[in-house]
Amino acid sequence: MSPVSLGSLGVGIKAMSRIFFYGLFMDAKLLEDMGFHPKLIGPAELRDFQISIGDRATLIPNPGSSCYGVVMDLPDEEASALYSKPDVSDYRPELVNAILLHDGSIQPSSCYNLPREKLGAGTNTEYSEKLSALALELGFPSDYAREIVRC
Repeated sequence: MSPVSLGSLGVGIKAMSRIFFYGLFMDAKLLEDMGFHPKLIGPAELRDFQISIGDRATLIPNPGSSCYGVVMDLPDEEASALYSKPDVSDYRPELVNAILLHDGSIQPSSCYNLPREKLGAGTNTEYSEKLSALALELGFPSDYAREIVRC
């Protein structure tokens, strides 16, 4: 599946991908420090998925569950560059409908997920603790932050 592209809007304007980020990439400052140019759309909920942490995070379909993340636009070439990095190159985009927390609008977005078989055994405690702290910093429910640590 191809990432959700918002297309090019004219000469000199870059084609953008709308992405639902749910791991440490939810931190726009982290992306900026890596040389990327995200445009924040807003914090969002993704229903019928739950987070799972191995060496890194992935989302697993689970009816009735919810996970949280941030919807951002990223230039297409930057999205490709981000997910070609060795530590995240196994992630694959899939289409999801994220719900913005501030207005309830549905945002069709790409969500990059790691196939379950590549998740790894055990939990990366350092990663889950950082992600839990970021979830609280972003104002997500404390129950969700606790769920991340328990993964």
